[in-house]
Amino acid sequence: MLNGKTMSKSLLLVCMCAMACTGCLVGPDFHRPKISSPSAWFGPTAQMRFDTARQAELIRWWTTFNDPTLTSLVERAVVSNLDLQQAQTRILQARANRGIVAADLWPTIDSSATVTRSRSVASVPSGTASTLGSSSAGSKTVGLMHNTFQAGLDAAWELDVFGRVRRNIEAADADVQVSIEDYRGTLVTLVAEVALNYINLRDFQQEIVIARNNLQSQQHTAGLTRKRFQVGLVSALDVANADALVATTSSQIPVLETAAQQAIYNLSVLLGREPSALVKELSPVAPIPANPPEIPMTLPSELLLRRPDVRSAEAQIHSASARIGAATADLFPKFNLIGSTGFQGSKSSDWIKGINRVWSASPSVSWNIFDAGRIRSNIKLQQAIQKETLLS
Repeated sequence: MLNGKTMSKSLLLVCMCAMACTGCLVGPDFHRPKISSPSAWFGPTAQMRFDTARQAELIRWWTTFNDPTLTSLVERAVVSNLDLQQAQTRILQARANRGIVAADLWPTIDSSATVTRSRSVASVPSGTASTLGSSSAGSKTVGLMHNTFQAGLDAAWELDVFGRVRRNIEAADADVQVSIEDYRGTLVTLVAEVALNYINLRDFQQEIVIARNNLQSQQHTAGLTRKRFQVGLVSALDVANADALVATTSSQIPVLETAAQQAIYNLSVLLGREPSALVKELSPVAPIPANPPEIPMTLPSELLLRRPDVRSAEAQIHSASARIGAATADLFPKFNLIGSTGFQGSKSSDWIKGINRVWSASPSVSWNIFDAGRIRSNIKLQQAIQKETLLS
């Protein structure tokens, strides 16, 4: 039987050997996918000059329209849009899950304390006790009360020799990045929808103004045509054509008014409010935002790499690759350190004395020798998921 000093040395040796092996990570390491691309850019922007120093203007592209209302709507939407808030909570979920996974890298320690009171029956010589129990011929039967005080700590630690936990942490980090890029993608879509609906609204309002002016002019022309018909200067067909033009223009105005109203409703919902919330604010007619004097642009290839959906897909590949390693680690043995320490005694006054201290420590190794192919099937599953993600 090993004494405490020998056991401590053994545990230290096991820990040092295990720590030396923790640099081992099974499974594939992530590398950014190499995608073939054309050697030159072909398109209407091929002859334009690109200014890579103007990224800040490109990020806040809606401000180049110099429309305070548009800027205000975008800023309010970023704060209150419900889809964007859901994307934010998914980031929090991914970060919390990362914390859960990372906790497996450290030992777990539990504490416990118990007080036990028990009673036993024993026979003692009659001269030993005079007040306990009932007497018999030469002895007395007495009830003895025992108190046991016990408290201590239990610890368990899985040594991540083959990198299963570290691969899971790597996957969780990639999942956090996926959620961040998905949030950015939602933000890009939100800002684009706000700007599109706002510009459509101003466009419909201007069309309504033009249609009403045209209607007024056409009604005046139809009246003149009717008077000229009465004196025989034009035919009845001319009158019918003038009235038809008035009717056509008049029928277009309600359609445009409905489209403008729908654009306002869309903007209200994008801002996380009830559909009619912005009717009073946006109903007054305003001009269409003018084209910016200059469009900030970067190289098309750089712009493509900044797309959140592209970066999210790359992070998903990283996560899938790391999970292949975590699944592969299950093929190898697991090393654990288990130990406990505490105090145990029969009296509350001296149960925490050194003589009442108890402890135990034991390293262990477990290895799944037969599982009917479960581990290898899981590796194949993770490899297929990684391939599907890469193709996506």
